[in-house]
Amino acid sequence: MAVMPRLLDPDALPRHLDRLHRAAWAMTGDPVDADDLVQETCARVLARPRMVQPEDEVGYLLSALRNTFVSRWRSASRRAEVVGIPEGLEAADHAGAEALEDRVRAREVLSWIAELPDALAAPLVAVDVAGLSIPEAAAALDVGKRETHVRLLRARAAIGPRLRPRGMAATA
Repeated sequence: MAVMPRLLDPDALPRHLDRLHRAAWAMTGDPVDADDLVQETCARVLARPRMVQPEDEVGYLLSALRNTFVSRWRSASRRAEVVGIPEGLEAADHAGAEALEDRVRAREVLSWIAELPDALAAPLVAVDVAGLSIPEAAAALDVGKRETHVRLLRARAAIGPRLRPRGMAATA
């Protein structure tokens, strides 16, 4: 029996915002740009009714997020680059040095993911950041499960050596 597509429920969108934001942050490497990307994606998705496969809202939304990111990147690459004044120091966080170090490390890892080619970054973001299973990621990325798994392993291999705790030397 064929599964019929259904209309995407706009009221269900807030349920997926956290995942979308984590995925966007991994794509952009910056939480502010991630917020903008998620907002733009939501605006595009809500602009007109969308048909999705049952139980595939997240996959559809991640695909829309990725397409919006690529669109923004392409249009930005056609514009002249404006060089601004470097940002100043961020406000001090009094929550503790450990929490601050964790946030700095998370930003560092997300920037490494953003440096990966899209074919490797997309499965890593879908599985390790957004929390999708490999079959869900494969469906969202419109790639076979085996290829998704291979790309995920390659992405992890590319990022893995950089994840060593600071001060530890690589073992031969």
